Amino acid sequence: MAAAQTSRGNPGVTVTSHREEVVMRTTGWKKPSWKNGALVAAALFAVGGNALAEEHPAMSDAHMIASAMHAAPARVAKGATIVAMGADGTMRTLRKGTNGFTCMPDNPSTPGPDPMCMDQNAMEWITAYMAKKTPPTGKLGMMYMLAGGTDASNTDPYAQKPDSSNHWIKTGPHLMIVGADPAFYANYPKSADPDTAAPYVMWADTPYEHLMAPIK
Repeated sequence: MAAAQTSRGNPGVTVTSHREEVVMRTTGWKKPSWKNGALVAAALFAVGGNALAEEHPAMSDAHMIASAMHAAPARVAKGATIVAMGADGTMRTLRKGTNGFTCMPDNPSTPGPDPMCMDQNAMEWITAYMAKKTPPTGKLGMMYMLAGGTDASNTDPYAQKPDSSNHWIKTGPHLMIVGADPAFYANYPKSADPDTAAPYVMWADTPYEHLMAPIK
């Protein structure tokens, strides 16, 4: 998962996650006014400003559906609800699903491919993360990012950019397990600078620790 992201074409421009909007519109969560301006993880759906919208023309619905389906295994993606952000900021359902998963397409404004697919428990976990609240217990959740993700701090859940102390890392295609008991995460490496080619715990020993499991 990643924090605030920078435009591929504009390295100095920070863009807001459009996954943040999904949670806002589907759960009623209100965006907090965080002092440091921290945004949602790369797990969460990015949306750029007007300049970015001009640089990256809107994809067709068919293109967005295809992109979103790259986030998860074919069987999961086939039955998932697919959502996307409209030009006016309104969240649209491109396709209703039946299996409890929600997928969203890549945002071309972010540094790397980041389509994402999550189950309902993972959505609740993300809502808690965004509100800086403790995630619900006893609700194991799964997120898929099989097309890859955006760089992030491995130690600071709300870091927006790399510095000398926040252990910025990059993980390719992966899935995430959230909401597990601490005993589960104790079975995996919690190094600040992990081998991202093997499973490891991100944001270890915080309320938002979760397992990152590389696929390739």
